[in-house]
Amino acid sequence: MIHPESFGTLENFIQSELQHPLVFRQIAYTYKDLVSPCEHMLKTDLDKTGKFSQSDFEQLEKYLVLRHLKKNEILLDQGQICQSVYFISSGSAYQFRYEDIHEKVTDLHLQKEWCLNYSSLISQTPSQNIIKANSETTAFELRLTAIHELIAQSPVFLQLGKILEGATFRTQYLDNSMSPLERYNDLIKKQPLVLQMFPLKLIASYLNMTPETLSRARSCF
Repeated sequence: MIHPESFGTLENFIQSELQHPLVFRQIAYTYKDLVSPCEHMLKTDLDKTGKFSQSDFEQLEKYLVLRHLKKNEILLDQGQICQSVYFISSGSAYQFRYEDIHEKVTDLHLQKEWCLNYSSLISQTPSQNIIKANSETTAFELRLTAIHELIAQSPVFLQLGKILEGATFRTQYLDNSMSPLERYNDLIKKQPLVLQMFPLKLIASYLNMTPETLSRARSCF
C-alpha cells in the first residue's frame, strides 16, 4: 500500500470525523479516487520498463511514498546526496545549477517521467544540481535502499535498473553541436508538452540559448 507522506495530518482529521460515517466515507472515496489513477499510470510505465506481475507490483507498492509538492518546493538540494528516484504522476519539475546568480537548467521532467540526479545517485556523492517542482506536482518516491531490498527479494526487480539507464540517455543541450533551430526542433519532437508546462526562460536555459534566440527559433515554426 502506498504511504501518502503528505497526508501526515489526515489521520488526526479522520479520527475527529469518525463520528460522522457519511463524511468519513466521502474522505476515503476521495483519497482512493486520487491514488488509484496514479497507481495505474505508474504500473503502465513499469510495464514498459520490464515484465512485472501483479504480485511484483504489489510488493513494490509497499515501498512507494506518494509526495505532493507545492510549486518551487525542492526535491533535491545542492550538496545533498540523491537517495531516491521519483515518478511524476502529475505536474512537472526541473533540474538546474547556479552559475553566478542565474539558474542553468540541465533537465526538464514531465508527467509520466522518472526524475533523479543520476551522477549523485550512482556515485553517492553530493549533487551539483537542484531538483525543484515547477508547478503543483504529485510524484511517487522510491528510495535507493528500497530498490536494493526489492532486488534482494527477487531478481525480477533488477529490471528497475532500466529507470537509471534511461536517465543517461536524456538529451543534453550543453554543447553547440546543433544549431538553435535544430535544438528547438529536437526538443519539441521528443517532449512536445514542454512548451505547455515550462516558461520560455527555463526552456531557453535548457536549450543553452538566450530567450531572444529561442523566440527566433519558434518563429520559424
